[in-house]
Amino acid sequence: QVQLVESGGGLVQAGGSLRLSCAASGRTFSTYIMGWFRQARGKEREFVSAISMSGHSTDYADSVKGRFTISRDNAKNTVYLQMNSLKPEDTAVYYCAADHFSTWDRDAFISPFSYDYWGQGTQVTVSS
Repeated sequence: QVQLVESGGGLVQAGGSLRLSCAASGRTFSTYIMGWFRQARGKEREFVSAISMSGHSTDYADSVKGRFTISRDNAKNTVYLQMNSLKPEDTAVYYCAADHFSTWDRDAFISPFSYDYWGQGTQVTVSS
């Protein structure tokens, strides 16, 4: 099992930046594919980004591509989401998630139902 704790959310003006962190417990962090999801009020949870176990492969939702960057530090058991050029439509609760996947399969890791482990979420609010 792994426990996840997000941090770094807050209020920022449009065009600004935030860096989210997700700290994981346990000694097997490097065996998990990590994902970031977000959920705006009244909407379903949606995929934002994912990173492979080694960090060599990444994937992004079209809505954040070119603005957000996912990374991980396996020595620190932490995954990051650098968010630049933020827009009001990025306002949501951001969650990190972890699970074991047998392959780097986009159809699998973009679905929130594929993940067994979730953090509590961190609020990101972007003002216009």
